[in-house]
Amino acid sequence: MAAATLARRIGRSGVLPLCCRPPAWDRPARPPPSPLQPPGLAPCRSFSNNKIQVELDESSGVAMMKFKSPPVNSLSLEFLTEFSISLEKLENNRACRGVIITSVVPKIFSSGLDITEMCGKSVEHYTEFWRAVQEMWLRLYGSNMVTVAAVNGSSPAGGCLIALSCDYRIMAENPKFSIGLNEAQLGIVAPFWFKDTFVNVVGHRIAERSLQLGSLHPAPEAQKLGLVDELVPEEKLMEKAAAVMTQWLALPDHARQLTKSMMRKAVLDRLVAHREEDIKNFITFVSKESIQKSLRMYMEMLKKRKS
Repeated sequence: MAAATLARRIGRSGVLPLCCRPPAWDRPARPPPSPLQPPGLAPCRSFSNNKIQVELDESSGVAMMKFKSPPVNSLSLEFLTEFSISLEKLENNRACRGVIITSVVPKIFSSGLDITEMCGKSVEHYTEFWRAVQEMWLRLYGSNMVTVAAVNGSSPAGGCLIALSCDYRIMAENPKFSIGLNEAQLGIVAPFWFKDTFVNVVGHRIAERSLQLGSLHPAPEAQKLGLVDELVPEEKLMEKAAAVMTQWLALPDHARQLTKSMMRKAVLDRLVAHREEDIKNFITFVSKESIQKSLRMYMEMLKKRKS
């Protein structure tokens, strides 16, 4: 999707870009749903794009965001744009207090950044793509809502970043599912804000070792490292996610939101302050012939696997 098309789409959605709106941690806290509203009478609203389906139960204040971009929910420019627009719509809906993020594609949460967006494209395309990656993270990591990742499949690289950016991570108890920031395996260096998010979850030493090795951790190991908070049988994943959400929403929103801001604001501010520099660094790095060659080889390997 061309940049102009994306810009028109964001404009139609009524969503302001991050630079033109107050950040989540500076916006007033939304009040909980009115106790005068009898449970079950509020409608369930849904909206669906090409890549993501969202369902909001206004009686509970909880939304479900479901990735539906087979075969592997790769984070293309279109996917990232839909993600940011969907999240912002929920953020601006005062009835929504929390969102559970999961996948409808079997065995995969998200495979991470779409390699085709980084291979053989123009500088303008790389700029638009990386800005969309930044925007996705800024909106999710800085969200006022309670965010729970229900990881029902493997989640490497950018998929892992989405899970790390949530307040709580529950993963299906399947040793065949893995999660991690494995960029080093492709000859790519994880950006500083990927690293900062990872360190904030698992600590410096575990993050350092995992990032240098490009490790993908099987679900049981991921729980031991603190990369995910809980493992549950696949058939109970959504039930557990709903229970965790209920626990988090039992607290006053304003206290939770201010605490979240206190813990995350410095990391968010660092990217906001260096956003253009980060984009330039990405373009310089991804444009190197050695990186392009590595990406082409990886894409060829994927084609052979499919055939």
